[in-house]
Amino acid sequence: MERETKELLQENVKKTEAWIHITIWNRLIMLARWLFFASVTGVVLGVVGTLFGKNIGFVTELRGRYPWILYGLPLVGIMIVWMYKWEHQEKSSTNLVLDTIHAKKEIPIKTTPLIYISTVLTHMCGGSVGREGAALQLGGSIGEFLGKCFRIDESDRRVVIMCGMSAAFSALFGTPMAAAIFSMEVASVGIMYYAALVPCVVSSYIAGAVARYFGLSGEHFVISNLPAFNLLNAGKVLILGLACAAVSILFCIVLHKMEHLFQNYIPNPYLRAVIAGCLIILLTKLLRTTDYLGAGMDIVEASMEGNVLWAAFLLKILFTSITLSGGFKGGEIVPAFFVGATFGCLMSHFLHLSPALGTACGMAAVFCGVTNSPISSLLISFEMFGFEAAPFFFLAIAVSYMQSGYYGLYHSQKIVYSKVKIEFINQDTKE
Repeated sequence: MERETKELLQENVKKTEAWIHITIWNRLIMLARWLFFASVTGVVLGVVGTLFGKNIGFVTELRGRYPWILYGLPLVGIMIVWMYKWEHQEKSSTNLVLDTIHAKKEIPIKTTPLIYISTVLTHMCGGSVGREGAALQLGGSIGEFLGKCFRIDESDRRVVIMCGMSAAFSALFGTPMAAAIFSMEVASVGIMYYAALVPCVVSSYIAGAVARYFGLSGEHFVISNLPAFNLLNAGKVLILGLACAAVSILFCIVLHKMEHLFQNYIPNPYLRAVIAGCLIILLTKLLRTTDYLGAGMDIVEASMEGNVLWAAFLLKILFTSITLSGGFKGGEIVPAFFVGATFGCLMSHFLHLSPALGTACGMAAVFCGVTNSPISSLLISFEMFGFEAAPFFFLAIAVSYMQSGYYGLYHSQKIVYSKVKIEFINQDTKE
């Protein structure tokens, strides 16, 4: 009896060892597979992202050289609406990418040229948008296409899409750490898709390296005269985080309400584009400045020096809401940077903080408030402003995340867990 038991134990030990060897081997094969796919995705989207970023820069410079191009905005709006209707992709947006991560829809590859061309045209004629919406859609559609080419399993489709999103985001912004995490964090608030960690990290760094090789670098700033992180300064940053949470809620509400207003009262999409384009032209002429056209990163630089109009953040919210509601294409995140930077600069005067620190904390806090992505917000602040002000960033982001409620830029973002309790709620963001 003892001999039989001993033999049985030895047999079980051998089976366990064999199973461990098989598991390790399978994981190594899976790692090699994802490294290969992520590398290819990083190279492809690094090239596409670089070309896209350089085109955005070229048309922005062109608009600055020939201001009359602004008058073509209504015509460009008509062209964009027609292109999307012709391809039956009227609902294509960043929300479609998030829906795909939730395994609800697919992203057709034909959205790639649509978002590319329409975003470049919008920037050329002065639409008040960013680049990251296009980056996320380009990355999602190309990533899914590459996944089909490499016969990636249906169960890994969401990983493929996040991998592409990270690569495109990194190529355009030059922030590979934030790019790797953002695609895993933004779709579902309260949880992260850690299964995508290796492909997202690898594709993000490779795409960023490709972009730098071809001369496309991200935005980086230096915070001078950084104060000590003591109780007084922490209290000031806490107040700034609270105020940024309110601004992020305002941004989301105005953006969504403006969209509903245009759709309800101007049902014809061509007319919406024309009216939105004319409103942008009229506002630009009334204000006698082009500061609120395009992405506006030059105003972020001015904010670091403390040189901004007090109402700049409100005007950018208005310009961006009109542009996107009219059917023009682009992103909301760079405008959120603009809003956060100018508002943070404004608050720094009241709180007696350095404008550079107020601008940096404002950018990070508003970005967190509108995207509900605290880890990505922290990483992007490190990559754009350095690690020296980490305690200030951390505090501003944490307060903004908690106090911004369940509002968000994206309709398809899911609030899986409560922000204030360990409680499963699984609800959509508010509008």
